[in-house]
Amino acid sequence: MTNTRSIPAATLILFRENGDAPAEHLFVERSATMVFAAGALVFPGGRVDEDDHRLASMRPDLDPEDAAARVAAIRETVEEAGIGIGFDPILNETDTIKLRAALAEGTFFSTWLQSTQHRLDLDQLVPFSRWCPNFRETRSFDTRFYIARVHHETHEASVDTTENVHLFWAPAHRVLERAEMGDAHVIFPTMRNLERLAAVPRYADALAHVTAFPSQLVIPFIEERHGKPYLCIPDGLGYPITARPLADEKRG
Repeated sequence: MTNTRSIPAATLILFRENGDAPAEHLFVERSATMVFAAGALVFPGGRVDEDDHRLASMRPDLDPEDAAARVAAIRETVEEAGIGIGFDPILNETDTIKLRAALAEGTFFSTWLQSTQHRLDLDQLVPFSRWCPNFRETRSFDTRFYIARVHHETHEASVDTTENVHLFWAPAHRVLERAEMGDAHVIFPTMRNLERLAAVPRYADALAHVTAFPSQLVIPFIEERHGKPYLCIPDGLGYPITARPLADEKRG
């Protein structure tokens, strides 16, 4: 059961493929002034808002909370990275710039869509996981993670310079290496998802993986192991590492 005070949020894990190399994912570095996960490397995402729910009502075949989170993931990725995923037809660079500017000025996402010929294709986003850490020292977010493929027609990403200070593309294993060397701040949920992504280096692999391990709610817990506290998640959800010493983990 999730904490009733948890804040609904959504995150989009993008797959950009080039030849046979492992797919690259888009990461943003959060500003050091942010209250939550300051300076951390995360995937684009943010809170679900009321307008996301209004747009989600157009898909009564989906769970309302899931649909609203997909809308939020699409909107937040435009706001934070200037990348338009989940649109039909594909959002070109000019329209992406216009939408990003409109959202920054306070225009509702639904209002902008009504003024264009674009519609949302929520099926482009595939549920990957759902996390709801309940740590007393941090805010509690109920975050749904989705995966989506970036098409070659998509233009280059650019940082929003408000909540985030830097963005880059990299395969999961490279970011894991940076975190292990202490060269990157990565919080517990992102770390576990990176380990899972490193095991599925191609988008087709990831789709097969989520078929075998459908998205389920992950609530970390603390358990005494080997005489010291460990931060754990349940087994059987597709994560290669499910327990780490509490002292070694960054939670927010």
